[in-house]
Amino acid sequence: MSAATLAVALFATTLVPRPGSAQDTTAPALDDLSTDSLKAWISAAEQGNAEAQIRLGILYRFGLGVPEDGAEAARWYRAAAEQGSASAQGSLGFMYANGLGVPKDGAEAVRWYRAAAEQGRVGAQNALGRMYANGEGVPQDGAEAVRWYRAAAEQGDAGTQLILGSMYAKGAGIPEDAAEAVRWYRAAAEQGYPLAQFSLGVMYARGEGVLEDDTEAVRWFRAAAEQDNAEAQGALGRMYALGDGVPRDDAKAVRWYRAAAEQGYALAQFLLGRMYATGDGVPENDAEAVRWYRAAAEQGNAEAQLTLGAMYATGAGIPEDDAEAVRWYRAAAEQGNAEAQGALGSMYAVGDGVPENYVVAYAWFNLAGAQGLERAQEAKSALSGLMTSEQVARAQELSIELLERINQP
Repeated sequence: MSAATLAVALFATTLVPRPGSAQDTTAPALDDLSTDSLKAWISAAEQGNAEAQIRLGILYRFGLGVPEDGAEAARWYRAAAEQGSASAQGSLGFMYANGLGVPKDGAEAVRWYRAAAEQGRVGAQNALGRMYANGEGVPQDGAEAVRWYRAAAEQGDAGTQLILGSMYAKGAGIPEDAAEAVRWYRAAAEQGYPLAQFSLGVMYARGEGVLEDDTEAVRWFRAAAEQDNAEAQGALGRMYALGDGVPRDDAKAVRWYRAAAEQGYALAQFLLGRMYATGDGVPENDAEAVRWYRAAAEQGNAEAQLTLGAMYATGAGIPEDDAEAVRWYRAAAEQGNAEAQGALGSMYAVGDGVPENYVVAYAWFNLAGAQGLERAQEAKSALSGLMTSEQVARAQELSIELLERINQP
């Protein structure tokens, strides 16, 4: 049994009041897992002591001193839940929501979460809000989701404050209200919740719900970045790169981009690659640029895919390879990136890395031009002069097919 697991179990029991009894049915301390203690817990639980019932539920749920047994855990949670224990009701709701020791049943999960939530149990209020938000066990209902999230948020639960802030920011289940989003983000941020700190920084950077203030944005990005939030590290790097809210400092930009990139944050990987490509804050190094562009591209970052395609096309920092250029241009183009669509059209127009095909080239130029890329519009016009009317008609049809594919969820 790990110390962390025992700590979780100990915490859970501190939330349960002990019912009075003429007999001594008090269970021993949870960190005492001797045979005699287990017998004492069972005896107390069988006499109706809710705390002992919950403790047995915890032991069987996590396999502490007894074989892990979800069904036994659910049995003891139910015994306490039926006595009105909010802690046990929330735990039993969780068991039903996840099919642990009982058949998965959203409606039963909602029933028990509601029982605990109505007693003010924060975790159950959050869970019930989630069930309404996702339509699990109840019809989807944004207003009810907000109601229960608010109940938990007003008790100071930072995670729920973040959720509520996000719902106000997006207008999900509630009228969009940037000022309310800021209010709830701030409440969680001031408790040290890193994702809320990042979100609050974004609001300051954009001037949404508050006056635009890059210095405040930097403050909150830094608070989250120092807790290893990768998005905040990337954002703080960008502030240093642009000199927004802080003096411009490319070396510090690289530092924060790298911190985020090494956590696998694709946007930071792309931006770090660009710093290596331009020699800003680090010695120029095309091989390192390619390394970081590739890391981001393989995660689906369209800008990195476009850039990596261009590096293969020109042989910058990597052996020239038109087929690889086409591969990466296509990956970005199929995400709707206009520059990549135009570049892919060019490869088909001249037969670099793919067989020459004016119909396909025209289709990609058409999509890029429709997004306002003038070079693509000009290329399409020039190419149409080399095509038959039948080829142009087929290219128009292909444009529609490609656009439908790109727009698929």
